[in-house]
Amino acid sequence: MIKRAHLLTTGAVSVLAGTIAVVACNGPGSPGAQDTPTSGTVAVSVDETFAPVLQAQVDTFAKLYPSAHVKMSFQPEEKVMLDLINDKVKLAVVSRELNAEETADFAKQTIVPYITRIGIDGLAIVLNRANPDSLLTVAQLADIFTGKTSNWRQVSGKKGLTDINVVFDANRSSTARFVRDSVTHGAPLTKRVFAATSNPALLDYVATHPSAIGIVGVNWISDRDDPNAMKFANKVRVASITARPNPKPDDYIQPYQVYLAEKTPAQLAEHPDLQNYPLRRNLYIISREARAGLGTGFASFIAGKSGQLIFQKAGLLPAQMQARIVTTSKL
Repeated sequence: MIKRAHLLTTGAVSVLAGTIAVVACNGPGSPGAQDTPTSGTVAVSVDETFAPVLQAQVDTFAKLYPSAHVKMSFQPEEKVMLDLINDKVKLAVVSRELNAEETADFAKQTIVPYITRIGIDGLAIVLNRANPDSLLTVAQLADIFTGKTSNWRQVSGKKGLTDINVVFDANRSSTARFVRDSVTHGAPLTKRVFAATSNPALLDYVATHPSAIGIVGVNWISDRDDPNAMKFANKVRVASITARPNPKPDDYIQPYQVYLAEKTPAQLAEHPDLQNYPLRRNLYIISREARAGLGTGFASFIAGKSGQLIFQKAGLLPAQMQARIVTTSKL
């Protein structure tokens, strides 16, 4: 018999709906019922790229439901998926769907996980504030990440900066995978690359090394109401990126919400200046919970209106809501 995880919603269904389902199917007298969608304890593993925004989700959920205890662990993507497969956690938050090997692992366990897209993330290219080369094309990034371009002088011809140092947040991280898959298209990374111990360590390194370049999830530097995010944002310079060949100055954009949503051909034809930010990725929550417990309740909260507003405030594009157009100064 296949066990299916009970993710209640992909959109704006509230946690209340989950509570009703549990009352009907897993009431207090039901065998094995140890938690509900709004009470109990559940372990969740999260790609550390999304730590600030997921911590905000947990904090808000806990205030609404004091009897709910969501135990979060923030780790590199590969470790997150291993935790989910090995049943160390009931939920995982990552920037990709399951691959063939992971799907086969769950099939052996007779489990079909539920996967819900909950947002769209933008990856910010961060530079030292002394770096004058803040306008970069995707082609230039590919050359930098593979080592074809090894000195900042090769980018703009300006003197002053030396050999380029590429830094990622961690070994086997989702940002490194994204660069290999979507920027270098499988080409080996430069030898002048290393992994910091965390996203804060990455930002500190870039802030103190003029020739460094790093890549972080936008939620680390975009929430203007978060003192930590603003502290990090003030340390570094966010590059403007374009995928267009022979770009004009106005073609370079940063990971604002309005650029994160995929534009239709009709929209782009009507508004040729409105681009898709090239370094964007979907955000998913994957549930292996085989009953409507706290994991289901927390997943439903994130996919619902309140959780989607938290994504919007953090600078990500909610999966179920319209983009908020920001007209203030750049990141």
